Amino acid sequence: MIDGKLGVAIHGVGKVAYAHAASWLKNPHCRIVSVSSRRRESAQRLVDKLHLDCEVADSFDAVLADPRVDIVNISGPNHVHTPQAIAAAAAGKHLMIEKPMCISMEENLSLREAVARAGVRSLVSFVLRWNPLILNLKSLLAAGAIGELFYVEIDYWHGLGESWTGWEWGHTLASGASTMLTGGCHAVDAIRYLTGLEVAEVSAFANNKKGKFEYPANVVAILRFADGTIGKTSALFDAEMPYTFNIDLAGTEGTLRDNRIWSKRLLPAQTGWSTMQTILPDSAAVDHHPFDAQMSHLVDCILQGRESHCNVADAYKTHEVCIAIDRSIAQGGRPVRLPLEL
Repeated sequence: MIDGKLGVAIHGVGKVAYAHAASWLKNPHCRIVSVSSRRRESAQRLVDKLHLDCEVADSFDAVLADPRVDIVNISGPNHVHTPQAIAAAAAGKHLMIEKPMCISMEENLSLREAVARAGVRSLVSFVLRWNPLILNLKSLLAAGAIGELFYVEIDYWHGLGESWTGWEWGHTLASGASTMLTGGCHAVDAIRYLTGLEVAEVSAFANNKKGKFEYPANVVAILRFADGTIGKTSALFDAEMPYTFNIDLAGTEGTLRDNRIWSKRLLPAQTGWSTMQTILPDSAAVDHHPFDAQMSHLVDCILQGRESHCNVADAYKTHEVCIAIDRSIAQGGRPVRLPLEL
């Protein structure tokens, strides 16, 4: 720390990095000390656009060697997240890692072990955990508003194509890896976070109707939880519609559908759906995501010496489910049990 502030280095300058940087700027306990990327001109462009008072670092090695850097914000293409995060942890830097944090089970395990060994704080960018609707649903479930949960369904429908700023690397098997890891992981993580349950078995199918991606673009998976709860998740990259994040939670005494509530326990004279006035996860725009709250959460964890509920160890389980879904697809829908073996 310098002058009582945590130094942040942003490495990887895709579109989401602009939103990350804007949020770091708002936090009074931080200052951005460097920006870097595969192409120096990309990093310079972010610095100029946001009028940052910081340097453009020449390399990732230079970032890790910089004593002013306390937090490394890793936001490059998917395939670099794990090796960069492992190197940053070994250098004693705290981590903010864009999702997915890994693209294989081997990387998933290696990263979890590296962060545990280094003892640094970490946060994986499942930013929807701070979305106001998700926070409200979490509170309603905890209060028993719908009784005992027995079914959960969350979907990530986001049509992607050549206009996507991450298309160059994101549509490839080598970096994008899969629909679930690239985007559907948000839905899987929301299922885990809202229910507090862990998936015991998955069975999944997929297709690639438009043929734009090197991996199946459209996925649906059935989930079985250890306590008998069942669920479904899907991710559609070929979707021709506005971005949609469907949420359905069915319990023994009520149901939650997006921001609609049916709960005789809470509203005994209810005659129709009641609607929450809140902010929904209904946009793919990065400036719509609650990064301010996410970054503040990580800073609080660092300053207070505590672990995040969205750290690498927890995100390991979300990625494990996504990889299990991909394995089931590769095996023609055959059920795959968790935990996974390498």
